[in-house]
Amino acid sequence: MVGTILVQSQPDDRDTDWMLGLAAEDPLVRGVVGWVALDDRNAPERIAQLAAKPGLVGLRPMLQGIEDSAWILRDELGPAIEAMLTHGLRFDALVQPRHLPVLARFAARWPGLPIVIDHGGKPHAADLILDPWREQLAALARHPNIWCKLSGLRTEQAQGHKVDALAPYVAHVLHCFGERTMWGSDWPVLLHMGDRYIDWVDDALRLAEDLDGAARERLFEGAARAFYGLKD
Repeated sequence: MVGTILVQSQPDDRDTDWMLGLAAEDPLVRGVVGWVALDDRNAPERIAQLAAKPGLVGLRPMLQGIEDSAWILRDELGPAIEAMLTHGLRFDALVQPRHLPVLARFAARWPGLPIVIDHGGKPHAADLILDPWREQLAALARHPNIWCKLSGLRTEQAQGHKVDALAPYVAHVLHCFGERTMWGSDWPVLLHMGDRYIDWVDDALRLAEDLDGAARERLFEGAARAFYGLKD
C-alpha cells in the first residue's frame, strides 16, 4: 500500500475533523473526503475553513440516505458547490440507481466540478438486475467530469452470493469509464460480507483480469491520484 484516501461515514462535522486529525499525523493518509451540510447557509464558510487544513480533497453528502432523489439540484446548495469549486474540491456521489438520472443533470449544471460515483452507483446486484442501471451508467460516463469507483459491489450482493456474479457489473463499469475508474476498498463495511480487505483486492484483480499492467496500476493507484489531485 502506497497510501489511502479516508472517506466520511457519518453526516457529522466531528467525523470530518477526526479524519483530518489522522491525516495530519499519518503520512499514509494521502487525503480526506469529508462531510459538510451543503444546504446550510454557513456551508461556504465551513468549506473554506476545512480547505485551509492539509488533507481535504473532497466532500461527500450522504445522498443514499436522503429521501428526495433530486436533493442535489436544490438552489440552496449552489453557494456550497461554488465554494467547492473555489477551493478545488471533488464531489463524491454516494448514490443509488434512483439518483443516476439526477446526477447527470447535476454534472451538466456543474461541468467544472470533478464527480466520482461511489460503489458503481450501487446496482441491484442482490437481485442480479442490470437494467436500467447499465444504460444510465453509460449515459453518465459521457460527462467528462464524472468518474466511477469500482467499490462497494460485494455489499450490494445477497449473503451467500459468489463474487463471480459481479463479473457483468465490473465489466460494464470498466467499459464505460476506462481510465476514469478507480478501485475502492469499501473497508470496513466490507466486513459485513465476511470478507477481508485482501479478499476484495484479489477478487477485483481477478474480475479485471483483461487489464494489462499499466491499466491495473491506473485502476488501483493512478486514477485516484489524478482525480483527487494528489502529488507524487
